[in-house]
Parts: sequence; C-alpha cells; structure tokens
Amino acid sequence: MLGIELNRKSELQLWRQIYQNLKELMLSGQLNAGEALPSTRALAKELSVSRNTVCEAYDLLIAEGYIISRQGAPTRVADGLCIEPVEPALLPKIKSQAVRPLSVSFRTGRPDLSQFSRFLWQQLLYKASLELPLEAFGYTGPQGLPDLREEIAAWLFRSRGIKVLPNNIFITAGATQGLHLIADLLCGGGQKILMEDPCHTGMLATFINKGCTIVPIPVDAEGMQTDYLSKCGNAGAIYVTPSHQFPLGGILPASRRAALIRFARENDLYIIEDDYDSEFRYSGEPIAPLYTMDTQRVIYVGTFSKTVFPALRIGYVILPYQLQMRWRDLRTHLDVQNPPFEQAALAEFLRTRKLDRHVQKMRKIYSQRRQVLLESLEETFGSEWITYGDSAGLHVAIDFPGMRFDEAFKSSCLNNGIYITPIESHCIEKGRHQSKLLMGYGHLEPDIISNGVALLFNIIKELNT
Repeated sequence: MLGIELNRKSELQLWRQIYQNLKELMLSGQLNAGEALPSTRALAKELSVSRNTVCEAYDLLIAEGYIISRQGAPTRVADGLCIEPVEPALLPKIKSQAVRPLSVSFRTGRPDLSQFSRFLWQQLLYKASLELPLEAFGYTGPQGLPDLREEIAAWLFRSRGIKVLPNNIFITAGATQGLHLIADLLCGGGQKILMEDPCHTGMLATFINKGCTIVPIPVDAEGMQTDYLSKCGNAGAIYVTPSHQFPLGGILPASRRAALIRFARENDLYIIEDDYDSEFRYSGEPIAPLYTMDTQRVIYVGTFSKTVFPALRIGYVILPYQLQMRWRDLRTHLDVQNPPFEQAALAEFLRTRKLDRHVQKMRKIYSQRRQVLLESLEETFGSEWITYGDSAGLHVAIDFPGMRFDEAFKSSCLNNGIYITPIESHCIEKGRHQSKLLMGYGHLEPDIISNGVALLFNIIKELNT
C-alpha cells in the first residue's frame, strides 16, 4: 500500500520504524498534503503488526503536526510538509599521508599521569557520592562547592602564602574557562589586551576569539619588559605569567611587579595573573604571586591540571569584589556549575593533605628529569646552548645561538619521529626568538629524554650539512 518495509531484527521499535517511514514519505512529497492515510487497522494488517503498534506511530505523527485526525473522517497529511531534497555536502578529499610514529614528544604542560593513584581517586569519588547531601545533586550555583573553596583557600595559604577568603574564590572548568569568562568581563567593545610576547598561543587565541585587540609586550629572561607599558594607553587588561613566564620561564622581579601594579592603578585596568605550574619549583619554595601585592587589581587564575591530572577540569579564579556579581551572571548562563562529585573529591584530597604529598613527590621526580634533560644536552651538544628561565615547571627553553628554528624545522622533526616546538611558534611578533626551542619533560622517562636529545642532535646536524 505505502511500500513500507520493516526490519524486525533492528533494535529500533516497529512503531518508530513506521513513524519514520511515513514522515519521510510526507517530507519527500510522496504523500501529498490532504492525502488520506490508511486506517490503523488496514495498515496493521498490511504490515503484519498489532494495531496498537500502528496507533503509536500515528499518535506521534499527530502530536508533531504531520497528520490531522478528526473523529469520523480519514486521517490526512497536513499542509506545508514537502521539503525539496538537498544534495549532501561533499567533504574535501584529503590526501592521507603516512605519519611516522613519534619516538619522543617534548610537548609542554604534560604531567606524568602514571604517578597518580587511580585507586585513591576512585575512593575519593566513591566517598563523595555517598556523603554529598541530596541538595548537591541539584543546582549548586556558579561559585563552586563551599568545601572546595575553603580547602583551596587553605592550600593557597600554606603553599603560596596567599590570604584569601573562600567567598572570593570561584571554581571553573579549568583555567581556560576562567580566562574565557575574564575576557567576557573585561574585553567588551574590542578592548586592548596587553600580552607577553612570546606567550601561550591557547591563551592568545582565547582573547582574539573574544574580539580583543592584542598589544604585544616583549619578554626577556626576567619576564615582561614593563618599560614598554608606558607606550600603551587605554587598555582593558594585562595578561601575565609572573611566577614562571610561559614559555621562556623567567620570574618577574619585584621592581617590574611594582611597575605593573602602578601602571594598572594609573590606567584603571586589571592584571590577569596566570599561575599555571609554579608549584613545581626545584631551587626553593614557590614564588609569591603578584596577587599578594594588590588584591583589587589582580585577578588570580589557578588550575589543578598539572598537580592532579588535566582531565579533572577544575580550576579557580580569585576575583576582586567589584567583578563578582557580573561573573556569577556570566557563569550561570554559560554552564551553571562544575559537577559536584569531582569538586567534593578534590576537597577531600586537599583536606587530607594528600595533594601536598603528591606535589612533593612529583617535584622530586620532575627535578630529576629536568636534570637528565640538561645533562643529556650537555653530553650531546657540548656548551653550544643556553638554558632560559627559572628551575621550575614542566618545560625548559633552550637557546642554540646562531641556529634558526621555524615551522619547517618542526615539520622535519615530526617526519623524523620527534615533536618539539620552536619558541617562534609562540611569538606574536616574529623574529626575536628564532634560535630557541621549547622542551617539555615532565611526562617523559629519563631514557626517553636521553634518546630524544640524541635524535634531536641528529636532525639538527643533518639539516646543517
């Protein structure tokens, strides 16, 4: 009658198959507006199904407005359903290229996940699911669980010397989301953002995608060169990584920090402090944040991606009071909140000092791996290189004076099984750092680091012969 064929082995219910077949016939114009459909009894007999099965299909079509049913009259197709078929979009043909498997990846920002106890985290999540009050399963608000904010405040005090009230801490889905929200707060109307150059390209893209105008401020071995700030007027904010500049690794000295604060006050703008990995410092205690110098001008952004694991997606922002109401409104209309279970598990991880012990353990491991990297470079390259930055973090910047590393070099390395990033890739204005490479080591075992340095040497030697 209608040419409907049912697949009785399909997991899709028979009534839904009938519904979909009829809908397609109407949308394609094979069933015209006003045309009468068979009675439920007649169609059930033709398809060898129960009448109730057909009734379910008809009921959904009636509810969605595809057919019209009146008592004592045939069920008919509604008006205005026919849609002209459209050719499916053709995906561009991409030539598949054989990609050599990586022997070593010197990517940055990669913690060693094998050192984190899955069993412990499972226990913490299980405990959280049992002990969370029922109201925590609902909407808990855009600021984050109070227990976690209290533990973060305590963690910041004992690890960084920051005194902050839990009410000024706002939990985020990672530092990246925090920066997106900050950009929404500060960058309306194409405001200028003063950024370190070189910088993290992901953070740069965040501000550009928000419509911000980027003003690059050059960086040297000590971080942002604040002398350049006097040439920059009428900006919305300054983005800076003062405790471990990314990617060069310098610590912003006190005089430059003071200059940065004075500039922010004089120009009525905010400083966005991204403290992404300063827990891991190997020649002393973590650097005191810029936030401690002015709690009303500095927005402090922290994350647990490096200290716990990246997939946790929990970060936090310390906000000046005058920005907090607007933040709550933005976060509520973005995604409301972080899931409560991970927040509660992390709060317990902090409360029991297990995070403190994990950081202490990882600090030793990462320090040893950094030393292996530097020793391997010295054994392989001799003295023809310079280390940039503080003894901290999960990466190191290496300068090979007289060399030139660009995207072509990066591609050549990939073809030879090694991932490594020229610092030029992180530069807004090109040409200042062509002789430098960025090498992440936190996720690499010592033997892989040594082999990777040897492979890098061979690639550089081959390219220069």
